[in-house]
Amino acid sequence: MNQSIIELQASVEKFLGDAVVASKRALGELTIELAPDQAFDAFEKIKSQLGFEQLIDVCGVDYLAYGDVTWETRAASRSGFSRGVFDFDADETSSDEVMPRRFAVVYHLLSVQHNVRLRVKVFPSDVEFPIVPSVVSIWSSANWFEREAFDLFGILFEGHPDLRRILTDYGFVGHPLRKDFPLIGHVEMRYDAEKARVVYEPVTIENRVNVPRVIRHDAEPNG
Repeated sequence: MNQSIIELQASVEKFLGDAVVASKRALGELTIELAPDQAFDAFEKIKSQLGFEQLIDVCGVDYLAYGDVTWETRAASRSGFSRGVFDFDADETSSDEVMPRRFAVVYHLLSVQHNVRLRVKVFPSDVEFPIVPSVVSIWSSANWFEREAFDLFGILFEGHPDLRRILTDYGFVGHPLRKDFPLIGHVEMRYDAEKARVVYEPVTIENRVNVPRVIRHDAEPNG
C-alpha cells in the first residue's frame, strides 16, 4: 500500500472528523463518503487544510438496480435472443419502498502540491428530492459539472449560481441517465413547417432490447 495514501487517510480523519461517514483504500486510491449536511464545510477543509486545490470531475450516480444481472453470458445459448434473458423494467423496479441511497454525487480531487488524488462521495438524504450543496464557490470548475449532473440525474445543487440544463433541451421532460428513464424517451421532436416551429409528439417507435454479442471461447472446438 502506498504510504502517502495511508497518511492521507489519517489526515482526512483528523481534519474532517465525524463528517466522514466511510473511508476506504483500494487500488492505490482513497475514497471517502461525507455526510450531506456537513459536506460543504468538509470540502472547504479539503481544499484549505488538505491542499486539494484542483477539482477534476463531478458526476452523478444512480444505484437503482445496482448489482442486478441484466445479461446472461456463461449460461446463455450461442445464438438467438435468449442471450439477453432479462430486460430492465422500470415498473417492476419501482415500488412503494424508496431506495434510501439511490443517488450519489462523486467528486474527484487532485492535490498538485502533494501529488495525490482523493475520491469523495455524497449521498443526498432525500431520494425523492435529491439535493447536495454546490461547491462552485470552492472550486469554480464545478459549475458545468454540477449542471450536467442536474440535467442528467435530477440532482439539485444548493447555492449554484446558474443551475439549469446544459445537454438537453430547455423543455426536456425527465432526466435521461436515471435508470428508470426509458431508452426510447418520453417524446420525440420534429420541425413542423406549417407551424414554423419545433413540436413534440408521443414516441412512435417501440422499445427493444439490444442484445450484445457474446464470444464463447469455451465453446470453440479444440485444435
